[in-house]
Amino acid sequence: MESSSTTPGGSARREATRQKLYEAAVTLIAEQGFSATTVDEIAERAGVAKGTVYYNFASKSVLFEELLRHGVGLLTASLRQAAETTAAEGGSRVDALDAMIRAGLVFIDRYPAFTQLYVAELWRTNRAWNSTLLVVRQQAVAVVEGVLHEGVAQGEFSEEIDVPLTAAALVGMVLVAALDWKSFQPGRSLDDVHAALSRLLQGRVSGRR
Repeated sequence: MESSSTTPGGSARREATRQKLYEAAVTLIAEQGFSATTVDEIAERAGVAKGTVYYNFASKSVLFEELLRHGVGLLTASLRQAAETTAAEGGSRVDALDAMIRAGLVFIDRYPAFTQLYVAELWRTNRAWNSTLLVVRQQAVAVVEGVLHEGVAQGEFSEEIDVPLTAAALVGMVLVAALDWKSFQPGRSLDDVHAALSRLLQGRVSGRR
């Protein structure tokens, strides 16, 4: 998974190593689960020494917690960029939400293993990183909430809209629909899936135009 920022100087090498470890961890944990995945396996898959894992992360749990922060950070950045680009181009808040849906699909298409892990962890309650998961989830949802609040303020959306729940529902719609797409309808194109969700967003499920 790519970094959302560039680290200058000698730290760039460490960042590159952490990227390898993120990739190895997310792939292995998706394949066999967190408990069954060992630090030795992560190091081997990343092509580094076991000591390198512990140099960068205190434990496997810390590595996974940082992986969650990293991955959701990338998703949040992509959603924010989609909204900001739409605004700069003079689009409406509905256009911004639609662009964010597409950005979410692009992210999931690129990082399906991470998305699968993230969604699975949302349903667990006994993990050491639960509080971190709640924080990073809210960061992603907050970007959508911001667009909804702007839409209400500008009269594009009803004042009766439940902004927190609507934002969570939109993010959840993209996550679940995309996982269903990758798992059960892989023959469909990203454009096709985006068009279907776009119709839902714009209230045209019944076929009205």
